[in-house]
Amino acid sequence: MGEYDVIIIGAGFAGPVAAKKCADAGLRTLMTERSENVGEKVISGLTIPIYGFLFGPSFIRDGNPPIERPVDGIINYIIKDIEQGDMEIDDSLKIPKPFSPVYAFGYNAYCKPFCEWEARKAIEAGAELRTSTVVTDVIMEAGCVQGVITETGEKIRSRIVIDAEGSQGLVALKAGVRKRYPPETISLADVYDYEMPKDRLDEIFGFSLRFCWGWDEQRCAPPLGHGNGLMVWPYRESIHYMHDQCLRMDSANVPNLRKLLSEYHGNITSKLPWWKEDVAPHARLRAHMWEGFEIFVGLNQELRSMPNHTDGMILVGDAAGLESTELCDGVPQAWISADMAADVAIEALKANNTSRSFLSRYDKRIKAHPILQWSMSGTNRFNLRYAQQEHDLAKLRRYVHDGWGLGALAHLSTPLVKTACRHVMANPLILMKWRKMFHRYYFNWHHGRFDYSGAPAGSREGARGRKEDARFRASFRTKQILLAALTPLLWVLAMLSYPLAGTLNPAMKVLLPAIEPVYAAILRITARLAGWLSRRKVSLVVNSDPSLFEV
Repeated sequence: MGEYDVIIIGAGFAGPVAAKKCADAGLRTLMTERSENVGEKVISGLTIPIYGFLFGPSFIRDGNPPIERPVDGIINYIIKDIEQGDMEIDDSLKIPKPFSPVYAFGYNAYCKPFCEWEARKAIEAGAELRTSTVVTDVIMEAGCVQGVITETGEKIRSRIVIDAEGSQGLVALKAGVRKRYPPETISLADVYDYEMPKDRLDEIFGFSLRFCWGWDEQRCAPPLGHGNGLMVWPYRESIHYMHDQCLRMDSANVPNLRKLLSEYHGNITSKLPWWKEDVAPHARLRAHMWEGFEIFVGLNQELRSMPNHTDGMILVGDAAGLESTELCDGVPQAWISADMAADVAIEALKANNTSRSFLSRYDKRIKAHPILQWSMSGTNRFNLRYAQQEHDLAKLRRYVHDGWGLGALAHLSTPLVKTACRHVMANPLILMKWRKMFHRYYFNWHHGRFDYSGAPAGSREGARGRKEDARFRASFRTKQILLAALTPLLWVLAMLSYPLAGTLNPAMKVLLPAIEPVYAAILRITARLAGWLSRRKVSLVVNSDPSLFEV
């Protein structure tokens, strides 16, 4: 019998999810973290797409995690001449008002507080956390992983190991499960963190991300498109500026990334009109960071076909090569895979069978998950290099629109609808939880209220008026009751929609060119009314009783 039932390596985004679920199941669970404090290895921030919250672990969906700002969409700037300020804008991928900003496209968050929040939830469930503990190898007996070995030589035994150490971890390599990721699948990010007053951020950015793309001669985007252009995303009282570049473009040309990205940063911040005029006067540099992360592992067929398990061991998140090739994000994949890994670990220990053949059900679930498979297969970001090489503006527009514009629906619709249908079929009442989540998250963001924040549980700005507040509460509860009453119908609709969901991507590819102009016209015509309704919705939500939105 092992000292522990489960050891989880890493307390980033994935590790605490697996640790909490295993501890909730009554397993003796240990989570190790190489840093002295949780989150120290992931101190920057990111946008977490909404499907992570909708389809990920229930304790995150139904909880109060520390989000920094809701995101309603992306504004893309295609820079044709940075000196003249000549650029095109594609802002088609946005949640329309009046749904925005309460209903969000995703949420911005700083990694460290979010990982700390997750780890505290795991500890509260009964998991043990050991920080400053570097796992360097696994205990291998009779070809089966039986625990871990730390850098001090300590051997900690367990019945199963879940590897959540991230893209730069070596334990999976030592165990012979995976190969080292080649340089062309890894990107180096140059990240600047600026402080900025919240009122200015609200006015300038609202709830949208800003991405910039351009030709190499503009000296504002990675050469030949081997990475992103520029990503700028706002938090509560700060913004992040990030360029990234693959560590190797090709065998003959290895760029000096530090020099290039520093030059691009200088050009953007001194020449890009909206940065120079709107951001620079109000922003103060707080930190400059370099981060490495996997980017195109999913497009490498050899790596993608490798197993994510062996006897006594399961890999999750970045350690398993799961990432979004286009959205530059691996958090939903980390959450979902860690949740699955914990389920399989629990099943394996109940069956007293941690063999490779039993754990293969984890790989099968990964390969059957629409979101996970879609996230590893997007090629628009990879294809930017061809637009650059050919200096083809039409291609650049298309790749940007299909990756970060409304064209994304031509490859995102099927996995989203399939996954949503699966959840509704499993529990139609989840629609009520999703609706509460959006309202609760917006309320929490507005008031700076989340678990462990110290904010009063019922903090509000004051009642708008007893009658109006009462009407909103009555309306919200009535709609929740209506959703509950409609659950049998919703279940049937999900059952009927699921097999048809596979046609959505090809259908959207054909229909979008006709739909987009009509959709844009409707938004223009209804803009004033939709804006008023959005402001009214926000006012009612932030002045409501937060217990209305609790699960």
